[in-house]
Amino acid sequence: MKDLSNENILHIKDGNVEYLQFRKLLEYKNKLQHCYTTRCDNYEEDNGRNYKNLYKSLHLDYSKLIKIKEQIHSNLVQRIDNKETEPDKVDGLITNKKGISFSLRFADCTPIYIYDPVKNIIGNIHSGWKGTVGKIAQVAVKKIIKEYNSNPKDIICCIGPAIGKCHFEVDEDVKNIFENTFSYMNINHKIIEKGEEKEGKQKYFIDTNLINRTMLEEMGLQKENIIESNICTVCNKDVLHSYRIDKEKAGRNTAIISLI
Repeated sequence: MKDLSNENILHIKDGNVEYLQFRKLLEYKNKLQHCYTTRCDNYEEDNGRNYKNLYKSLHLDYSKLIKIKEQIHSNLVQRIDNKETEPDKVDGLITNKKGISFSLRFADCTPIYIYDPVKNIIGNIHSGWKGTVGKIAQVAVKKIIKEYNSNPKDIICCIGPAIGKCHFEVDEDVKNIFENTFSYMNINHKIIEKGEEKEGKQKYFIDTNLINRTMLEEMGLQKENIIESNICTVCNKDVLHSYRIDKEKAGRNTAIISLI
């Protein structure tokens, strides 16, 4: 399996487990742990061997794992204060509690890791295209600022592997939603690219990474604190799960973050 390491990402192979990590977040490895898994193994079992091996590699407490029962492609973000919480029907989690780890699942949707090293706060965000239109990244940052008094200039956001503009092909209806929602940014010419006509339908390509970056900058985050993986899940379908490629048979990549 090819190595996906680049200037922002390290591809880690540790025995039976394999995952990606952001170089930026590794600067705080004494305060937090994180990863984004590959398709080399199955991390979807609630109490399975593979999840436990992954947590062992990350030196995290498997008993304090928190998953969302159902990710619904919303812009809902929940604050978690104890490991007994069982979040349901949300797409983002935030906390300032050590030891709790958030585990969210992805297959082309955008994972966004949030970390405030000053206030020691983390977030794990699932931003599908509907969540992106719902501005879930901004919702999460606003919630962190409001509930923990964070300064946006301190917040780091890492945008993980997701379907890139090169493969996020949509029809006119979805293009219009993005066009109408983000026209105020005055960068629709960068966000939306006209594609080919297929079976009588005009196709378009959407850059959700650029949209999320721009929304985070609008919130006051420093450009250098918004780090992109520059990895497209479809381009790297041999290493990462992709719903666009495998449809209903697609597995899931797992994004994990925890304060330690």
